[in-house]
Amino acid sequence: QVRLVESGGGLVQPGGSLRLSCATSRSIFSIRTMGWYRQAPGKERELVAIFTSLSRTNYADSVKGRFTISRDNAKKTVYLEMGSLKPEDTAVYYCNADYGPLGSFWGQGTQVTVSS
Repeated sequence: QVRLVESGGGLVQPGGSLRLSCATSRSIFSIRTMGWYRQAPGKERELVAIFTSLSRTNYADSVKGRFTISRDNAKKTVYLEMGSLKPEDTAVYYCNADYGPLGSFWGQGTQVTVSS
């Protein structure tokens, strides 16, 4: 079993910034994929940003140029730097780690609210 712990959510004004962190209990050095998803009220969970197995990154079109995903292998942590936040970015943000045959794991989620 792999445990993921997210942190960094909160309330921010439009145009503001937040950094989310996702710490895992298992090494991420050769992980298949690891990334961030979000789910707004009444909507399906959607991909926000992700590291692939080749350490390439993919972003949702809606966050390109505003969000940056990064990782620290030594700390077994993935980050999501969110800038120029908009009210439509309001959602619960979830971290996912896919270890291939070992399974895919989710964090508990962290609320991000963008409001004036």
